[in-house]
Amino acid sequence: MAYGSGVYDGQDVLGWGADPNKYKAACPDYRHYSMVPHRPLSSGPLSLPYQRPSPHCRSFSSPAVEKAIEDLISQMKDKDLARIFENAFPNTLDTTVRWHVDGKSMKSRKRKANDDDDGYWDGPQSFIVTGDINAEWLRDSTNQLAQYQSLAKNDRKIERLILGAINTQAEFVIESPYCNAFQPPPPSEVAPSGNGQDDTVHPAYEPTRVFECKYEIDSLAAFLALGNQFYNSTGSKEFLHKRWYLAIETLLAVLEEQAKPTFDPKTGGFERNEYLFRRRTQAGTETLNLGGIGNPLNGGTGLIRSAFRPSDDATILGYFIPGNAMMAVELKRTAEILKAVGKIEVAKNLQARGKSIEKGIWEHGVVTHKRYGDVFAFEVDGYGSSILMDDANVPSLLALPILGFVKRDDKVYQNTRKMILEQAGNPYYMEGRAFGGIGGPHVGLQHPWPMSRLVQAMTSDDDDEITDALHAVRNTSRLGLVHETIHVDRVTDYSRSWFAWANSVFAQTILDVAARKPHLLFGKEAEPYEMGKYD
Repeated sequence: MAYGSGVYDGQDVLGWGADPNKYKAACPDYRHYSMVPHRPLSSGPLSLPYQRPSPHCRSFSSPAVEKAIEDLISQMKDKDLARIFENAFPNTLDTTVRWHVDGKSMKSRKRKANDDDDGYWDGPQSFIVTGDINAEWLRDSTNQLAQYQSLAKNDRKIERLILGAINTQAEFVIESPYCNAFQPPPPSEVAPSGNGQDDTVHPAYEPTRVFECKYEIDSLAAFLALGNQFYNSTGSKEFLHKRWYLAIETLLAVLEEQAKPTFDPKTGGFERNEYLFRRRTQAGTETLNLGGIGNPLNGGTGLIRSAFRPSDDATILGYFIPGNAMMAVELKRTAEILKAVGKIEVAKNLQARGKSIEKGIWEHGVVTHKRYGDVFAFEVDGYGSSILMDDANVPSLLALPILGFVKRDDKVYQNTRKMILEQAGNPYYMEGRAFGGIGGPHVGLQHPWPMSRLVQAMTSDDDDEITDALHAVRNTSRLGLVHETIHVDRVTDYSRSWFAWANSVFAQTILDVAARKPHLLFGKEAEPYEMGKYD
């Protein structure tokens, strides 16, 4: 199904009985729609616009989501924050569900002549694009759906959508496990698009199936996280089928390959890595050095190489600590699910790999800083070299408690947090007259990411820090949506008016504060709000 058609498996998701084909052609491109303010304006001092597309043009709908929006915004004292939540919370459903089938229709079982694998593209399927790019990133789509997980147990439509997303990601992982972004699935009959790049990649991939093939450890961890969140929210085991198990087997094979050092520990001879990436570019962050291999890594660390970061920028030292932390956590969570369903041997393999990575982080990923004490490094190489910084994209060092790797009050984390939230400790912490926060090399040295301030709020117990972070993002979201980056001195200088991941993180932050610190949103003596708890 294409954006704006309003029909999934023959069902009218708008719920109003109209023929959606009459409206499809008239629906505006949301890339342009999101760049222009629309009425009605919020009643707060910023008069923020209402940026949801017409119900006729929304790519998915859920009564439970609409109820949650009304529940929250009716209680929120800050009407500008409420307007951003109203726009941001449903943004993934409104605009990025490019294709979904719930498994009842033969469309979901359609195969190409050469697709002989049992179960290939069977069952519910969901293709979730990142926003203004017509492709699905494993990491982005998992994060885009995260705020809906708690509704899945009691909302059949959300449950089918997320189950479909798990099944679709499984097919992507099986076919091209080293890749990060994917084209529309063949059964969708949605045309693929090119990324305009000149890449040489091994293992080779089919460009009509893959949009970009940057190997990022967190992409594979995101696949695990999507299933883990779904199971924890619903208790459903429906995603534990033959194709999903094959995806797990494929994922473990990649981890085994990327745990190998650059030089054979016995002979000292060079061993070419299974993954190679070269891009014809003038930006050093867009390709790997040494002919597409990347810098050497030592063995015996327990860590897993990642060629690229979640920002899609190349790593400098390939043991990317936040990505390894996320992988360790998600492997162990998946192992618990598999134990519960009697898959003991697979569970043992995942548990052992997760513990090995965790041990490697504490042994090789913690360094002593002369000013901040023991801190987590951003990247290491196993030889003793380390990169001390943080990037706004999640997984990040700032997000370690959200990932579940450490608690907020962990001493090493607190030291690290202090380091990365000031310019003296983090080369990518940026401040100016209009905005400040953590950025990264992806956009430049004057564009911090609002996402970093939202993660800052979710990892803080300090009321003033949380409020300041929320206000900073609110004051720079003049179009009623959360941007990728904001110029430190000019709020009108931003990147990406339509970036669904950032909108989802804003929604997740509001839900987190509503549960932990309800008085900050609803006023004194307010009761905690937990979405889906009472549905």
